[in-house]
Amino acid sequence: MFLLKGYVCIFMEKLKNQAESYVFLSVKFSNCNGKRKVQYESSEPADFKVDADGMVYAVRSFPLSSEHSKFLIYAQDKETQEKWQVAVKLSLKPTLPEDSVKESREIEEIVFPRQLTKHNGYLQRQKRDWVIPPINLPENSRGPFPQELVRIRSDRDKNLSLRYSVTGPGADQPPTGIFIINPISGQLSVTKPLDRELIARFHLRAHAVDINGNQVENPIDIVINVIDMNDNRPEFLHQVWNGTVPEGSKPGTYVMTVTAIDADDPNALNGMLRYRILSQAPSSPSPNMFTINNETGDIITVAAGLDREKVQQYTLIIQATDMEGNPTYGLSNTATAVITVTDVNDNPPEFTAMTFYGEVPENRVDIIVANLTVTDKDQPHTPAWNAVYRISGGDPAGRFAIQTDPNSNDGLVTVVKPIDFETNRMYVLTVAAENQVPLAKGIQHPPQSTATVSVTVIDVNENPYFAPNPKIIRQEEGLHAGTMLTTFTAQDPDRYMQQNIRYTKLSDPANWLKIDPVNGQITTIALLDRESPNVKNNIYNATFLASDNGIPPMSGTGTLQIYLLDINDNAPQVLPQEAETCETPDPNSINITALDYDIDPNAGPFAFDLPLSPVTIKRNWTITRLNGDFAQLNLKIKFLEAGIYEVPIIITDSGNPPKSNISILRVKVCQCDSNGDCTDVDRIVGAGLGTGAIIAILLCIIILLILVLMFVVWMKRRDKERQAKQLLIDPEDDVRDNILKYDEEGGGEEDQDYDLSQLQQPDTVEPDAIKPVGIRRLDERPIHAEPQYPVRSAAPHPGDIGDFINEGLKAADNDPTAPPYDSLLVFDYEGSGSTAGSLSSLNSSSSGGDQDYDYLNDWGPRFKKLADMYGGGDD
Repeated sequence: MFLLKGYVCIFMEKLKNQAESYVFLSVKFSNCNGKRKVQYESSEPADFKVDADGMVYAVRSFPLSSEHSKFLIYAQDKETQEKWQVAVKLSLKPTLPEDSVKESREIEEIVFPRQLTKHNGYLQRQKRDWVIPPINLPENSRGPFPQELVRIRSDRDKNLSLRYSVTGPGADQPPTGIFIINPISGQLSVTKPLDRELIARFHLRAHAVDINGNQVENPIDIVINVIDMNDNRPEFLHQVWNGTVPEGSKPGTYVMTVTAIDADDPNALNGMLRYRILSQAPSSPSPNMFTINNETGDIITVAAGLDREKVQQYTLIIQATDMEGNPTYGLSNTATAVITVTDVNDNPPEFTAMTFYGEVPENRVDIIVANLTVTDKDQPHTPAWNAVYRISGGDPAGRFAIQTDPNSNDGLVTVVKPIDFETNRMYVLTVAAENQVPLAKGIQHPPQSTATVSVTVIDVNENPYFAPNPKIIRQEEGLHAGTMLTTFTAQDPDRYMQQNIRYTKLSDPANWLKIDPVNGQITTIALLDRESPNVKNNIYNATFLASDNGIPPMSGTGTLQIYLLDINDNAPQVLPQEAETCETPDPNSINITALDYDIDPNAGPFAFDLPLSPVTIKRNWTITRLNGDFAQLNLKIKFLEAGIYEVPIIITDSGNPPKSNISILRVKVCQCDSNGDCTDVDRIVGAGLGTGAIIAILLCIIILLILVLMFVVWMKRRDKERQAKQLLIDPEDDVRDNILKYDEEGGGEEDQDYDLSQLQQPDTVEPDAIKPVGIRRLDERPIHAEPQYPVRSAAPHPGDIGDFINEGLKAADNDPTAPPYDSLLVFDYEGSGSTAGSLSSLNSSSSGGDQDYDYLNDWGPRFKKLADMYGGGDD
């Protein structure tokens, strides 16, 4: 059962006209259980509309008169199709002075519905006069706050002292504090302005409890709808929109879509947007080249004449206005739409000249002959601008090709096959140019442009050439020097140049030939031999050079191939040249063949025979021919003493005339076992090591022994030189820093064999136990324990200087700190004095005239001068 109010009276504050989308009431139809889905409809849809939630608003502006003071609202159940209606009456509300301070209207009262009671076992509900409708509250209200909305009351407050409260988002849940209720009076109020764009509806629940907190009424739902106000401007998703359209597009061609959004209710006029184009730049060829769908924002073309070559880009200012585009009440915003006109192939390439000229040297390829230039008004470096060239005439042999320069779009005429000046001196080519893609449909231009290319061929000096090359001649070998073989000449392709050709020899491996430099006659200068290692497969190759006297001079090469026919100029030889057999004829025999450097018919079959002399050959040996190439040699006697025998064999080939030769076969006769194998030591020679190999092995052994002997001699000589090296040298005369020059080279090894015993004093010999100390190296300080160098005693005494030096040398050689080369040793002991006394005695008559100095002659060449001065006679 639906409960309806007969009339709803609305007092309007506007005196003259009603504004569009002005919401003035909300209707609610519901049955007892509240589960039906209701569809609303107005009896005056041209003036008033009803939303799905029951919100009633004015569609247009109109003066309030008796005609518009009353209309009906229909409600239809979507399931049962039942209809109900309610009448709405409009009237003007007088303006009161206190309205500017506080809205003067009666506060609506909401009473908790009476609870169901049981009667005769059935639930009964007392009928109430009205159903709780939603509370509609406009957003952005100016107050004053708190603003009273409705009063919540229970029928039981007459008998009980009740307390009222509300719960839900906006009350005790975030955002808290927007709605408050007086706990005593049940007055529900709003504390601040609402924003529908944040929260469009609040769902609160009212409670009634006694002073003890006990619930006395079931909670009731209170719905507060925030009524949308036009407080948000439309906002475009992008401030600048970019689109493209091909040039030449027909009217109605889609270009792009611009979109704006409005934060207001999209189902109300506040959020209903309309688009329009404010301006177009440039305005050529028409100021209205484009239009926009005012609801969807689709931009399309409305006029023909889009030409990229004239206008490449259009800029549109687009406006979006809410309130369905109402210029009076709607809010607006603008954005920019940039439309680029894309290129299509509506302009073919055109040659800049009717005829192009070029020239090319003959026999040159891959060079640019001419440069073809075209113009194209389409967008550069696009398929509609790129030119493709082709040769349509004048080149039947395909000697030219045209490539496109990707940067300049020029056509580069190149030569791909050699051109002969003597054949054709000029080419006239017909070329065509067209775009990479075909022209757009409907273009009234020829699809291609044509031109001619005149190519002049330049004559150049060309290489002489031999014909035929190679030239083959057949000739018997054995030709003597001075024989003329053939004439090998070259031709000059330059028929229009007077030039001389001269010939020289480039390659003649065996140096058999010569060529006349003027007429090209080839003559032999040596005997032709087919068996020469320079002849391969009976063919001898020689190369010759032909040079002209052009500018610049050119040359060409030719090859002469001489096929040498064989003659019987080589006698056969026995093969192998060495063999072995046993002392008895059985069980071994020797198989032999012939080696002939000639070929058939100057080679086999061969005839084998033994000579008549010496007579021992045929007495000891016999030869049997097995076939045309092989024969068998056997012992004729029952026993032949072991040894090496040279058996001459006569071999005759099948040439005409035949050629014979006596070849020596070295046969080693040895003692054999029962299997026919040699058993003596000399079998090594026949088994695999020939005489030359054995001699080579012996030579290697001898050389190795000589090297070892030389090394031993060198080590001994080095030890002698080190022992005989003079050690008593002043530091200023250090041999490592100075070069001493002698007028003689000494007497060889004997000169290095010093007898240090001559340094011993003749009158005394000291025992080794009292050798003095005093040897130390100057070049390195020892880092190990001091070696046992001889120590000089403190008291002067006669001693053996030779022994002293030998001891010091031995100690130095055993010194681990000594460097690996000979170094200077300093001896601070110079002996215990001389029996000759002071050197001043040289000036006296008693200076030792009785002294015998002949022993100085035995000290070698270095003391020879002293021996001449003091020893050996009256001199």
